[in-house]
Amino acid sequence: MKHETMAASRPSLFRRLAQPITEIFGLSRSLALTIVLLVSALLILAVFWFFYSAPPHTITITSGVPGSSFQANAEKYRQILAHKGVTLKILPSEGSLQNLQRLNDPSTAVEIGFVQGGMTNGPSRFNLVSLGSISYQPLMVFYRGSTTLGLLSDVKSKRLDIGPVGSGTRALALELLKLNGIELGGTNVFVDLEAADPTRALLDGTVDAVFLMGDSASPQEMRRLLVTPGVQLLNFAQADGYIRRISYLNKLELPKGSIDFGKDIPPHDVYILGPTVELLARPNLHPALCDLLIEAAQEVHGGASVLKRKGEFPAPLEHDYPISTEASRYYKSGKSFLYRSLPFWVASVVNRILVVFVPLLVLLIPTLRAIPSVLKLRVKLHTYRWYRALLLVERELLEPLTEQRREQILDRLNEIEKAVNKMKVPASFADQFYGLRGHIAFVRDRLTH
Repeated sequence: MKHETMAASRPSLFRRLAQPITEIFGLSRSLALTIVLLVSALLILAVFWFFYSAPPHTITITSGVPGSSFQANAEKYRQILAHKGVTLKILPSEGSLQNLQRLNDPSTAVEIGFVQGGMTNGPSRFNLVSLGSISYQPLMVFYRGSTTLGLLSDVKSKRLDIGPVGSGTRALALELLKLNGIELGGTNVFVDLEAADPTRALLDGTVDAVFLMGDSASPQEMRRLLVTPGVQLLNFAQADGYIRRISYLNKLELPKGSIDFGKDIPPHDVYILGPTVELLARPNLHPALCDLLIEAAQEVHGGASVLKRKGEFPAPLEHDYPISTEASRYYKSGKSFLYRSLPFWVASVVNRILVVFVPLLVLLIPTLRAIPSVLKLRVKLHTYRWYRALLLVERELLEPLTEQRREQILDRLNEIEKAVNKMKVPASFADQFYGLRGHIAFVRDRLTH
């Protein structure tokens, strides 16, 4: 019971903090407590925001089928981000369409994904943003036989593998075939194979033609078919017409001999079609991670290849989704000074200190420094008020006084002294307070003698 009484008699932490403010500045206890609580709340909020705004250590990417270029690129991204202390989790998928569905699905914990151009199907639930186009995604149509097919329509009535359901390959193949009067349910036989089977199926005669793209097939399989005797790559002679009808497609040229100069593969220039691949993200992706991902994309996709020039990708090419604000800033000016000069996580801490605590100090320091000035003005105004009253009393002493008039003036002087004694004066202004009281005593002494 004794301990409970002692605990109850102790002032709370906030009251102990408010007590010096009350004594020094002469504020009421409630006002001093309010100031302490407000400053404490701002500090707590700043600390919370400092930790809350930190970039996550782990993010998840939805990639492609195992062995595809999407999956291979995701693995390269993971190695690069690991050197920065960020873990990239890779979630395999069936291709671009499923990647887009996952990014739009709130129950799926993915932040970024590879999606080929032209895959938009209705509004995005998350208003996805693009971190830029990272590469071309060539569509390669391989077929068996010694007869050269001049047009895509020549595959009519043939057995076709157009890629797995959910892949960008299938979506683009169906769109191109439809332009040539070939649709599901027609005279063609559409054979659905596993991602690793198209090459074998074409070579053993199960299918007559296969449509391959990087989201559902590996570059090694496509290269294998390019050098396999008896297998030909369809030349899109009407490529200019296709890219005008389908705005997201690009005309790509595979130059003569560029695959194998010794064997002259391909034996002539081949035109193929392909959209670009975009790195899409949910809009709440942390800005620092946005920079890291574009930096990784530059390392992975920035080199030259048969179908692109050095430095052509990544690029802020806006297609179905807008380029994010952070990505646009990065493409224009690169990484900020801190992230160029310091390790990633050190730069992150310094950046958050500058963003969170510096503005708080800029706000609090002038505010707290203004308190003494305001109090000084307040005390002076109160003091001058009673000095004016005291001067009026003293001026009356210059005239001859009757006893009754003397008593009246003495009553007024007592009232002034009583009011002054009730003033709440900060300890730092005690000299002015006692000076005023001394002057009141001086006037009283003149009045009574």
